[in-house]
Amino acid sequence: MNRDQSIQQLKNQESWDIFIIGGGATGLGICLDSALRAYKTLLVEMGDFAQGTSGKSTKLVHGGVRYLRQGNIGLVLEALKERGLFLKNAPHLSHIQTFIIPFYSWKDFILYSIGLRIYDLLAWNLGLGRTRNLNRKEVLNKLPEIKMDGLKGGILFYDGQFDDARMAINLAQSSVQEGACVLNYMELIGLEKDREGNYTRAELRDNLSQDHYWIHAKLIINAAGVFSDSILKLENPRAKPIIRPSQGVHLVLNERFKQSLDALMIPKTSDGRVLFMIPWHHKVVVGTTDTPVSLVELEPKPLHEEIEFILASMGEYLLLPPERKDIESCYVGLRPLAATDNTHSTQELSRSHKIWISEGGILYIIGGKWTTYRRMAEDCLDLAIKSGRIENRSCRTYDYKIHGYQIGDHSDYFSIYGSDKEKLLDLVSENPKWKEKIHPNYPFIEAEIIWAIREEMAFHLRDILSRRLRWLLLDVKISLEIAPRIVDIMALELKKNDSWKAEELKNYADLAQSFLWENLN
Repeated sequence: MNRDQSIQQLKNQESWDIFIIGGGATGLGICLDSALRAYKTLLVEMGDFAQGTSGKSTKLVHGGVRYLRQGNIGLVLEALKERGLFLKNAPHLSHIQTFIIPFYSWKDFILYSIGLRIYDLLAWNLGLGRTRNLNRKEVLNKLPEIKMDGLKGGILFYDGQFDDARMAINLAQSSVQEGACVLNYMELIGLEKDREGNYTRAELRDNLSQDHYWIHAKLIINAAGVFSDSILKLENPRAKPIIRPSQGVHLVLNERFKQSLDALMIPKTSDGRVLFMIPWHHKVVVGTTDTPVSLVELEPKPLHEEIEFILASMGEYLLLPPERKDIESCYVGLRPLAATDNTHSTQELSRSHKIWISEGGILYIIGGKWTTYRRMAEDCLDLAIKSGRIENRSCRTYDYKIHGYQIGDHSDYFSIYGSDKEKLLDLVSENPKWKEKIHPNYPFIEAEIIWAIREEMAFHLRDILSRRLRWLLLDVKISLEIAPRIVDIMALELKKNDSWKAEELKNYADLAQSFLWENLN
């Protein structure tokens, strides 16, 4: 995946069938589906792929146990089917994860035992494993970190886990393989109508070179997530907001807080939320919150009370309650929930996706989640076909193997590169120094930096540390320590000067501050 080649493709192809705005889970899913249907497809992302919400999720591929509790059977049924397809089509980035719910009340134990067996039945032939009850001793053996006073037993069930930003990169690579033009750091700045009153022309600005381009497309799709309202304003400056954002905070703790490979699920907290404690890249991800916010940012910041809520809730269940000093990173994702006038809580808003075509002919999609990205894309293009804007072609993503597809052992860190692993490691023959670990406590090697630049469209220090190697989400302070070494390697590969290096280090240091809990009031 080479950006220079994509820029040349953009220059050579002024007219497209489908133009997609947004390089997160939704946009990239649509892009792949569109390319597989042989439509001439262009996708642009104003920042980096998965820089927003899609790179800051809870890292779960799940049916949504809590939606079952809400009675939303349709959403759970759809998500369970898509969960199974996700794990089948991207086995190098996803795997089955066991979850345990400990219970201190027999009533809850019975209710969730029944509910989770319904969960299994709804998954049908795409199920991941059979739910089973655990007695008190079994729970303590599997979760030695939890409090034992009053513990009645537990339930073990199965869902999926994955690496979100790396999945986004592989979707982009898959799209390019199938003929799509995919560009990060390319921003939509203007729209124009055709004679029929439909928006079919767009002005783009390359945020790396500052060059401008005009393109034409039969159909424009707004898949910009929490930034969808900014695209809406280009179409209709007086339009009411369609997004009501909610933020979810995640704390990343040292693995000593999770002494087993089983994830912990707390089904009900003091305010009714569900919390997870999940092993991920030899760390522990704890979250999440659901807080309405008015400000939409690429890099949102956690609130003091959100961190305190998570720590206090986990403290009710753990023998060794986590404290602020134990937080190694703190990241925030914004959910693009559909705006509505009749609810006061974002927890009440639907997580299912919504799709429609505006008066100006732009197709909008909001809501949804990573697990259902494939179905969301299929629904989008099927609606576009029904509208008559593009010709009828069948969806081919049901069993499409995502770039890097490889069934293997997830105990090997480099397995996340799937079939690209050998090509990545072959870089060492070009420069043996690239095989060196960047930091003794982490598996990342210098070759990954070169690979990210040459094959994954990484251009900034934050692209490498946040979304290619995930260091910013795993250990902020260590990422700041090794940033100078990484920027030196990048500068040599990208042929950049000392001034560029200084600016990259400053920008990254500024970004890292929002991931450090010490900076919260």
